Amino acid sequence: MRARFTASSIAATGKITPMKLLVLDTSTEWCSAALWLDGQIQARRVLAGQRHSSLLLPMVDELLRAAGLKLRALDGIAYGAGPGSFTGLRIACAVTQGLAFGAELPVAGVSTLESIAEQTGAERVLTVLDARMAEVYWAAYQRDGAGWRAVAEPQLALPESVAVPDGGEWVGAGNGFAALGEVLRPRLAAALARIDDTIMPDAAAMAPLAVAAFVRGEGMDAALAAPIYLRDKVALTVDERRARRPV
Repeated sequence: MRARFTASSIAATGKITPMKLLVLDTSTEWCSAALWLDGQIQARRVLAGQRHSSLLLPMVDELLRAAGLKLRALDGIAYGAGPGSFTGLRIACAVTQGLAFGAELPVAGVSTLESIAEQTGAERVLTVLDARMAEVYWAAYQRDGAGWRAVAEPQLALPESVAVPDGGEWVGAGNGFAALGEVLRPRLAAALARIDDTIMPDAAAMAPLAVAAFVRGEGMDAALAAPIYLRDKVALTVDERRARRPV
Protein backbone atom coordinates (compact mmCIF):
# COMPACT_ATOMS: atom_id res chain seq x y z
CA MET A 1 0.00 0.00 0.00
CA ARG A 2 1.27 3.47 -0.85
CA ALA A 3 1.09 6.01 1.95
CA ARG A 4 2.34 9.30 0.57
CA PHE A 5 0.91 11.90 2.87
CA THR A 6 2.18 13.33 6.13
CA ALA A 7 1.62 16.53 8.04
CA SER A 8 4.66 17.99 6.28
CA SER A 9 2.66 17.96 3.05
CA ILE A 10 1.03 21.26 4.14
CA ALA A 11 3.15 24.31 3.43
CA ALA A 12 3.27 27.31 5.76
CA THR A 13 0.77 29.05 3.50
CA GLY A 14 -1.79 26.32 4.17
CA LYS A 15 -1.60 25.06 0.57
CA ILE A 16 -1.66 21.32 0.13
CA THR A 17 0.91 19.39 -1.89
CA PRO A 18 -0.72 18.34 -5.19
CA MET A 19 -2.39 14.95 -5.07
CA LYS A 20 -4.93 12.90 -6.98
CA LEU A 21 -7.79 11.26 -5.11
CA LEU A 22 -10.98 9.39 -5.96
CA VAL A 23 -13.93 9.98 -3.61
CA LEU A 24 -17.13 7.90 -3.49
CA ASP A 25 -20.41 8.40 -1.64
CA THR A 26 -23.56 6.26 -1.60
CA SER A 27 -24.77 7.08 1.91
CA THR A 28 -28.20 8.38 0.83
CA GLU A 29 -30.47 8.05 -2.19
CA TRP A 30 -27.86 10.08 -4.09
CA CYS A 31 -24.88 8.37 -5.70
CA SER A 32 -21.80 10.51 -6.30
CA ALA A 33 -18.15 10.21 -7.27
CA ALA A 34 -15.46 12.84 -7.56
CA LEU A 35 -11.82 13.21 -8.58
CA TRP A 36 -9.60 15.65 -6.77
CA LEU A 37 -6.86 16.54 -9.25
CA ASP A 38 -4.25 18.80 -7.68
CA GLY A 39 -6.93 21.11 -6.30
CA GLN A 40 -9.44 20.78 -9.16
CA ILE A 41 -12.60 18.70 -8.74
CA GLN A 42 -14.39 16.70 -11.40
CA ALA A 43 -17.59 15.07 -10.21
CA ARG A 44 -20.67 13.07 -11.12
CA ARG A 45 -23.88 12.86 -9.09
CA VAL A 46 -27.23 11.18 -9.75
CA LEU A 47 -30.40 10.43 -7.80
CA ALA A 48 -29.95 6.67 -7.65
CA GLY A 49 -32.76 5.36 -5.50
CA GLN A 50 -31.64 1.74 -4.99
CA ARG A 51 -29.32 1.58 -8.02
CA HIS A 52 -26.05 2.61 -6.35
CA SER A 53 -24.32 -0.72 -6.97
CA SER A 54 -24.98 -0.57 -10.71
CA LEU A 55 -24.19 3.13 -11.12
CA LEU A 56 -21.06 3.69 -9.05
CA LEU A 57 -18.38 1.81 -11.03
CA PRO A 58 -19.48 3.19 -14.43
CA MET A 59 -19.37 6.65 -12.82
CA VAL A 60 -15.80 6.02 -11.68
CA ASP A 61 -14.77 4.74 -15.11
CA GLU A 62 -16.27 7.82 -16.75
CA LEU A 63 -14.38 10.17 -14.45
CA LEU A 64 -11.05 8.39 -14.96
CA ARG A 65 -11.46 8.28 -18.72
CA ALA A 66 -12.37 11.96 -18.86
CA ALA A 67 -9.26 12.79 -16.84
CA GLY A 68 -7.05 10.45 -18.88
CA LEU A 69 -5.99 8.57 -15.74
CA LYS A 70 -5.57 4.97 -14.68
CA LEU A 71 -6.61 4.01 -11.17
CA ARG A 72 -2.99 3.29 -10.21
CA ALA A 73 -2.08 6.90 -11.02
CA LEU A 74 -4.10 8.06 -8.01
CA ASP A 75 -2.70 8.66 -4.55
CA GLY A 76 -5.66 7.26 -2.65
CA ILE A 77 -9.39 6.62 -2.47
CA ALA A 78 -11.84 8.09 0.04
CA TYR A 79 -15.43 7.13 0.78
CA GLY A 80 -18.41 8.50 2.65
CA ALA A 81 -18.06 6.48 5.84
CA GLY A 82 -21.33 7.57 7.40
CA PRO A 83 -23.63 7.96 9.07
CA GLY A 84 -26.25 7.13 6.49
CA SER A 85 -28.10 4.25 4.85
CA PHE A 86 -26.78 0.85 6.01
CA THR A 87 -26.84 -0.59 2.50
CA GLY A 88 -25.40 2.55 0.92
CA LEU A 89 -22.52 2.77 3.38
CA ARG A 90 -21.61 -0.85 2.73
CA ILE A 91 -21.63 -0.29 -1.03
CA ALA A 92 -19.23 2.67 -0.93
CA CYS A 93 -16.93 0.89 1.51
CA ALA A 94 -16.89 -2.37 -0.47
CA VAL A 95 -16.27 -0.64 -3.82
CA THR A 96 -13.50 1.44 -2.25
CA GLN A 97 -11.87 -1.69 -0.85
CA GLY A 98 -12.10 -3.55 -4.16
CA LEU A 99 -10.59 -0.70 -6.16
CA ALA A 100 -7.91 0.02 -3.57
CA PHE A 101 -6.80 -3.60 -3.23
CA GLY A 102 -6.34 -3.94 -6.98
CA ALA A 103 -4.44 -0.67 -7.34
CA GLU A 104 -2.55 -0.92 -4.03
CA LEU A 105 -3.88 2.42 -2.79
CA PRO A 106 -4.52 3.70 0.73
CA VAL A 107 -8.06 4.65 1.71
CA ALA A 108 -9.72 7.08 4.10
CA GLY A 109 -13.26 7.44 5.41
CA VAL A 110 -14.96 10.85 5.41
CA SER A 111 -17.88 11.94 7.59
CA THR A 112 -21.09 12.45 5.66
CA LEU A 113 -22.19 15.09 8.18
CA GLU A 114 -18.95 17.02 7.71
CA SER A 115 -19.58 17.01 3.96
CA ILE A 116 -22.92 18.72 4.65
CA ALA A 117 -21.17 21.39 6.72
CA GLU A 118 -18.56 21.85 3.98
CA GLN A 119 -21.24 22.90 1.49
CA THR A 120 -22.73 25.72 3.55
CA GLY A 121 -19.88 28.24 3.43
CA ALA A 122 -20.56 28.93 7.12
CA GLU A 123 -18.24 28.82 10.11
CA ARG A 124 -20.60 26.99 12.49
CA VAL A 125 -23.03 24.40 11.19
CA LEU A 126 -25.68 22.22 12.81
CA THR A 127 -25.97 19.25 10.43
CA VAL A 128 -29.10 17.08 10.52
CA LEU A 129 -29.59 14.10 8.22
CA ASP A 130 -32.80 12.06 7.99
CA ALA A 131 -32.15 8.65 9.57
CA ARG A 132 -35.65 7.26 8.85
CA MET A 133 -37.71 5.64 11.65
CA ALA A 134 -38.57 9.19 12.86
CA GLU A 135 -34.94 9.79 13.89
CA VAL A 136 -32.01 11.89 12.68
CA TYR A 137 -28.24 11.75 12.51
CA TRP A 138 -26.86 15.04 13.69
CA ALA A 139 -23.69 16.84 14.72
CA ALA A 140 -22.49 20.41 15.19
CA TYR A 141 -19.25 21.60 13.58
CA GLN A 142 -17.12 24.70 13.82
CA ARG A 143 -14.62 25.60 11.12
CA ASP A 144 -11.08 24.90 12.30
CA GLY A 145 -8.47 25.94 9.74
CA ALA A 146 -8.95 23.84 6.62
CA GLY A 147 -11.22 21.38 8.42
CA TRP A 148 -13.95 21.05 11.03
CA ARG A 149 -14.01 20.54 14.78
CA ALA A 150 -16.98 18.68 16.25
CA VAL A 151 -18.70 20.79 18.92
CA ALA A 152 -21.34 18.05 19.21
CA GLU A 153 -20.19 14.62 18.04
CA PRO A 154 -22.22 12.70 15.42
CA GLN A 155 -25.09 10.82 16.99
CA LEU A 156 -28.39 9.12 16.28
CA ALA A 157 -31.26 10.78 18.10
CA LEU A 158 -34.91 11.67 18.15
CA PRO A 159 -35.42 15.11 16.61
CA GLU A 160 -36.51 16.48 19.99
CA SER A 161 -32.93 15.91 21.21
CA VAL A 162 -31.18 18.06 18.60
CA ALA A 163 -29.78 21.26 20.11
CA VAL A 164 -28.02 24.36 18.81
CA PRO A 165 -24.72 24.86 20.68
CA ASP A 166 -24.10 28.08 22.58
CA GLY A 167 -21.87 30.80 21.19
CA GLY A 168 -21.66 32.42 17.79
CA GLU A 169 -23.94 32.30 14.78
CA TRP A 170 -25.08 28.84 13.69
CA VAL A 171 -26.48 27.65 10.36
CA GLY A 172 -28.70 24.58 9.99
CA ALA A 173 -28.18 22.20 7.07
CA GLY A 174 -29.32 18.80 5.89
CA ASN A 175 -32.50 17.06 4.80
CA GLY A 176 -33.44 16.27 8.38
CA PHE A 177 -34.88 19.78 8.49
CA ALA A 178 -37.19 18.78 5.63
CA ALA A 179 -38.08 15.23 6.69
CA LEU A 180 -38.74 16.13 10.34
CA GLY A 181 -39.16 19.85 10.05
CA GLU A 182 -42.42 19.87 11.98
CA VAL A 183 -40.42 18.92 15.08
CA LEU A 184 -37.09 20.61 14.37
CA ARG A 185 -38.05 24.01 13.00
CA PRO A 186 -40.32 25.24 15.82
CA ARG A 187 -37.58 24.43 18.34
CA LEU A 188 -34.46 25.48 16.43
CA ALA A 189 -35.27 28.05 13.75
CA ALA A 190 -35.04 31.07 16.07
CA ALA A 191 -31.53 30.03 17.15
CA LEU A 192 -30.24 29.53 13.59
CA ALA A 193 -29.19 32.24 11.16
CA ARG A 194 -30.62 30.21 8.29
CA ILE A 195 -31.61 26.66 7.37
CA ASP A 196 -30.81 24.86 4.10
CA ASP A 197 -32.72 21.58 4.06
CA THR A 198 -31.60 20.65 0.53
CA ILE A 199 -27.94 19.90 1.28
CA MET A 200 -27.00 16.22 1.16
CA PRO A 201 -23.75 14.28 1.59
CA ASP A 202 -21.77 14.54 -1.64
CA ALA A 203 -18.46 13.19 -2.95
CA ALA A 204 -17.35 16.55 -4.36
CA ALA A 205 -17.80 18.18 -0.95
CA MET A 206 -15.91 15.29 0.63
CA ALA A 207 -12.91 15.76 -1.66
CA PRO A 208 -11.17 18.57 0.28
CA LEU A 209 -11.99 16.76 3.54
CA ALA A 210 -10.40 13.62 2.10
CA VAL A 211 -7.27 15.57 1.15
CA ALA A 212 -7.01 16.86 4.71
CA ALA A 213 -7.48 13.34 6.09
CA PHE A 214 -4.64 11.95 3.99
CA VAL A 215 -2.41 14.89 4.90
CA ARG A 216 -3.06 14.15 8.59
CA GLY A 217 -1.79 10.64 7.99
CA GLU A 218 -5.19 8.97 8.21
CA GLY A 219 -4.77 6.94 5.03
CA MET A 220 -5.02 3.24 5.88
CA ASP A 221 -4.91 -0.18 4.31
CA ALA A 222 -8.12 -1.00 2.47
CA ALA A 223 -8.71 -4.00 4.74
CA LEU A 224 -9.26 -1.61 7.65
CA ALA A 225 -11.99 0.44 5.95
CA ALA A 226 -15.34 0.32 7.75
CA PRO A 227 -18.63 2.25 7.74
CA ILE A 228 -19.83 4.44 10.62
CA TYR A 229 -23.32 3.16 11.34
CA LEU A 230 -24.32 4.81 14.69
CA ARG A 231 -27.58 2.86 14.74
CA ASP A 232 -26.82 -0.46 16.41
CA LYS A 233 -30.31 -1.89 16.89
CA VAL A 234 -32.45 -1.48 13.80
CA ALA A 235 -35.12 -3.83 15.14
CA LEU A 236 -36.33 -1.43 17.82
CA THR A 237 -39.52 0.37 16.95
CA VAL A 238 -39.86 4.12 17.23
CA ASP A 239 -42.07 3.68 20.32
CA GLU A 240 -39.41 1.50 21.94
CA ARG A 241 -36.77 4.12 21.22
CA ARG A 242 -38.93 6.86 22.69
CA ALA A 243 -39.52 4.74 25.78
CA ARG A 244 -35.73 4.52 26.26
CA ARG A 245 -35.30 8.31 26.06
CA PRO A 246 -34.02 9.78 29.35
CA VAL A 247 -36.67 11.70 31.27
